[in-house]
Amino acid sequence: MFRSHHAQPPELPAVRTAPTRPLIVFERVFKTYGNGNPALEDVSFQVRPKDFVFVVGASGAGKSTMVRLLIREEVASRGHVLVDGQDLRRLRRRQLPRLRRKMGIVFQDYKLLPTLTVEQNVAFAIQVTNPGRRHLKEKVAEALYIVGLEDKLLSQPGQLSGGEQQRVAIARALVHRPRIFLADEPTGNLDPDTSWGIVQLLLQINHRGTTVVVATHNREIVDLCRQRVIAMEQGRIVRDEVEGQYMDGAAQAL
Repeated sequence: MFRSHHAQPPELPAVRTAPTRPLIVFERVFKTYGNGNPALEDVSFQVRPKDFVFVVGASGAGKSTMVRLLIREEVASRGHVLVDGQDLRRLRRRQLPRLRRKMGIVFQDYKLLPTLTVEQNVAFAIQVTNPGRRHLKEKVAEALYIVGLEDKLLSQPGQLSGGEQQRVAIARALVHRPRIFLADEPTGNLDPDTSWGIVQLLLQINHRGTTVVVATHNREIVDLCRQRVIAMEQGRIVRDEVEGQYMDGAAQAL
């Protein structure tokens, strides 16, 4: 029987997948305040959908300025900050609510309304950004279930521990199902065990598909998590690494 020496199966064309557009882009960003002191200098990085990123550095390194630029509380002096493809310098005031509905944010000091119940604090986020939204109670219940406080609906913030208050703040940030979750020093007022519980919750939120950016100077949680680390010093990025630590190996060896 005749057999061809060239009868090889034809090669299939390579399957090309469209690259995922970054969700957050900083492109040569500078931020200088009125006193002339630079808060950010030539900062460039990208964050893709479903990433988890720690932004680390000492107080004054530029972490909080970066967060304020992302929520359009501040505007870059030079360069471009893009969220979901939109240049925030060109954003009009009437477009701000739509931008902020894409984001959830928590701070070190919780920012809960002390006279409202837990349920009312969480619902407040939807009532402000999207009044009249349907299924409000169901969404509040879902957010509180995620953070493990479904039995605290009628409690007021003063009746809760610091860790529980931060969980309420996280539920409030989650209730409108944001694409981006920003946390600015979320464990700054908490003891180590409570801090680790909060970070595990942020990892869980990320595993659900939300992009998470955490600004922190908490070395222990960063080193335990081994996620992407962007390290800041005096307004500049000095290191950006996958599965990073708070300090690089050379610095730790000193």
